Amino acid sequence: MRFTSNSWTKRLHSASWPQVLGKGGEQIRAVLNGKGSDNHAAGRMAVSTFAIRIGGAALAYLSQIVFARALGAHDYGIYSVAWTLVIILGVMSCGGFSASANRFLPQYRQASDLDGLRGFLFASRVSAFLIGAATAILGIGIVFLVSPIIEPYYVQPIAVVLLALPFFAFGLVQDGIARSYDWSSLSMLPTYIWRPLTILILLFVAIFAGLKADALTMATVAICAAMLIALYQYLQLSRRLSHQVPIGPRRIELKNWILISLPMLMVDGFLQLITSADVIMVSFFQDPDEVAIYFAASRTLALVHFVYFAVRAASAHRFSDYMHRQDQKGLEDYVRKATHWTFWPSLLAGAGLLLIAPLLLALFGSGYESGYQLIAILMIGVLARASVGPADALLTMTGHQKNCAGIYAVTFLLNVLLNLAFIPLLGLAGAAIATSCAILFEASALALVAKRKLNITTFVLLLLFPPKDRQVDQ
Repeated sequence: MRFTSNSWTKRLHSASWPQVLGKGGEQIRAVLNGKGSDNHAAGRMAVSTFAIRIGGAALAYLSQIVFARALGAHDYGIYSVAWTLVIILGVMSCGGFSASANRFLPQYRQASDLDGLRGFLFASRVSAFLIGAATAILGIGIVFLVSPIIEPYYVQPIAVVLLALPFFAFGLVQDGIARSYDWSSLSMLPTYIWRPLTILILLFVAIFAGLKADALTMATVAICAAMLIALYQYLQLSRRLSHQVPIGPRRIELKNWILISLPMLMVDGFLQLITSADVIMVSFFQDPDEVAIYFAASRTLALVHFVYFAVRAASAHRFSDYMHRQDQKGLEDYVRKATHWTFWPSLLAGAGLLLIAPLLLALFGSGYESGYQLIAILMIGVLARASVGPADALLTMTGHQKNCAGIYAVTFLLNVLLNLAFIPLLGLAGAAIATSCAILFEASALALVAKRKLNITTFVLLLLFPPKDRQVDQ
């Protein structure tokens, strides 16, 4: 059976809408039928993105439970550190092209600049793969160089899993390209559904083949999955692009693309560092068994955090569209909607998660229930970030990526310093407190800069009471 992200909407296209719904019903129907304004198009992408992220979050969470059960806490903790490094370095290795695709591709399409469009599509993916390969080689060399001063059980799994970097970075750029065309299924499904599912299947195959279920086997499985999914996504994306972009000459403006992409790389890189640094920092002070508990808690919290990332993914290229059209009112309206789309579902999901978190953590195995207090503490940071919506994407897509990168750099530094101070004193709770404090600073700074640079309010509570002139417009 073939699945597409909007297949469920087709069943609703022919539905009879009660007259009692009035104008609201017509708007809903316009969204589902693919008609109406840019907000409708953005809404469709947000809905499909949410649907995929919900399914992906559930699948990823299930797979983490299976990994924890199959590997045991010790090896699960080792693998958690190794894969976290791949995620961090993979974001860095894509060169910022995964984010800049949402800026350059709408720009080239609006200008009907097919030569520049073809050039970017080609150069961005090749650059990401080559940077990823170089980073993998350098990273493996560093791992063996510092092996005398790190725990020996980390060396082989980390060295092996780094081979996934070129495919991981390549896939991230393809995600960005697909998002810029509103192909949410092609952007999200490979990363959030097919890759974790492939890892899960390959792990079972490896175990049935007689391989030991340990961190090294998991690292090998992760490489194979990253390679297979990157190839699948490339073939699917190339097929769709062939209908949108005719074959022709390419214009390569690599210097200009890099100058714009690097600050975006810093934004995405520091965001990932802020999100993942606590896991790495915990591994410096605690045994892999403790790392496993912290990682399980953070993965559980991802069931809430996916709301922010889903809206962010659906919104970035929309901000770019409004900027190039110089539509300030449209931008402000969309920011308001995106912030509400982010915060209220996050708040609802967070409240529900706190009720069932003990049961979810128990699924990982004995001892994981102690991660409940970590979830409660980390939830503060997640809701703080959600309260300003995708403000970082707003700044990045409107030419203020350097300001955003600076905020994230300071936030990351603050996060590291607080982790160094709190983990020795408070253990795992110290890492959670440090991360939430850093994110509180991040959210406040992003909202302040967005207001000063763009005169746009992003804080959700202030958006509940728009100025009187805006109330008249509505």
